[in-house]
Amino acid sequence: MIVLQTAASVVISLSMVYFLMLMGAGLVQLRRSRARLGVQSAATYGSERADVPAAMPVYFLVPCLNEEAVIGQTVAGLTRLAGTTTLVIDDGSDDDTARCAEQAGGFGVEVLRRELPEARRGKGEALNAGIAWVRRRVADRGEDPARVVVCVMDADGRLSDGALDHVLPLFADEKVGGVQLAVRIRNRGSFLTRYQDYQFWGIAAVTQFGRQATGTVSLGGNGQFARLSALNTAGAKPWSASLTEDLDLAITLALEGWELQTTPHASVDQQAVEKLPQLIRQRTRWYQGHMMAIRRLPEIWRSRDLSNGKALELTSYCLVPWLLDLPWSILFHYCLLMLVLRWDQISIVAGGDGTAAVVLAAAFYLFAFAPALVTGWVYHRRDRRWGLLKSLAMANSFIVMNYLSFTCVWRALLRILRGQTSWDKTARVREAGARPATPTIVTTGRAGRPGVQTVGGAGLSARQEERTR
Repeated sequence: MIVLQTAASVVISLSMVYFLMLMGAGLVQLRRSRARLGVQSAATYGSERADVPAAMPVYFLVPCLNEEAVIGQTVAGLTRLAGTTTLVIDDGSDDDTARCAEQAGGFGVEVLRRELPEARRGKGEALNAGIAWVRRRVADRGEDPARVVVCVMDADGRLSDGALDHVLPLFADEKVGGVQLAVRIRNRGSFLTRYQDYQFWGIAAVTQFGRQATGTVSLGGNGQFARLSALNTAGAKPWSASLTEDLDLAITLALEGWELQTTPHASVDQQAVEKLPQLIRQRTRWYQGHMMAIRRLPEIWRSRDLSNGKALELTSYCLVPWLLDLPWSILFHYCLLMLVLRWDQISIVAGGDGTAAVVLAAAFYLFAFAPALVTGWVYHRRDRRWGLLKSLAMANSFIVMNYLSFTCVWRALLRILRGQTSWDKTARVREAGARPATPTIVTTGRAGRPGVQTVGGAGLSARQEERTR
């Protein structure tokens, strides 16, 4: 019992220190940038039409696998930005993804079609095919890789209007190799989807701001910007086969000496997962990829390009599932059991005084729920349209939603022990205003008309092929 008490104290202490350091640093960084917590609360997404070319050449990579429900709105938003190039990487879809992308983007979008057996080998491989295409196009155009920015967008992602005006100036610092935007959930109509927004917008975004201090902001799979010359230092294939290829890339770029930053003045939105079983599958994949990042620890510790602060921050982040999440999934129940068993002792301390017992219970509640209450307040400040009481209620639900994390971290561990590395794609839903495309008829005639031409497992759409002849 003494061992469990000691372990619980250690885990709670580590969690509190890690949480307070990151959240505190995030609030400090916001203050330094003269930004309010709610700076992006009223942002609009994907509706900007920019006629003036971006300050630097920007290439959008949108990897897709059966994304006809959402790809149209994403491509339409990206192709309205002058001076940018949008490449949709159709990773062996068997629906109308390619046709929907072409219809939405017109001549402003190009489609790279990957076919089996090369296709469907994970997001990393699809992105590597896309970056090879970008490198060829950059060379043909005579562009300087150090001044070219590559942005990875999910098929359901939309940039906040004016995002490039805030992202591209960060690359004026030659040490900056990547920039990650905060994520906002747009389908916040249910408790499950609202909770995902609370996690992304109220917790993850602020802690990411805090990681600016060490230049180790973690990259995500949506709204991920990187300098092409930085990607080139990561090798011919910058993205790995990891289930969290974005985190793996962030570690690689940090090891190569690049700074990774973010900005509070721009964000990206996406769909939340609307069903619990699908959310469990998604988070299990995230946990598994995060947990396997510990394989990179020897590289981090040996690196001479990392400062002590960067190495410590990266190490701490990689160890979170192992040192905090897994132990807490057990110790959490031990603490609850001890609370129930020792309730009589609390009553004795209160001396039978009902008021004193209430005070003691309130004090315990404030101590135990302090981190959750802080994030609830932060979430309210991030979006005042969601009331303070509702935000605090969302924070209190953390104790129940802990079981989502517990389930996913143990499922991830089981998959690791079994050697399972299969990749589960996040499910999408068709949104209002997104109309299904007309049926696609794929032929194998001359130039693959009217469908998609493939060459060696990866090709351009028939329309784009005609344009490049």
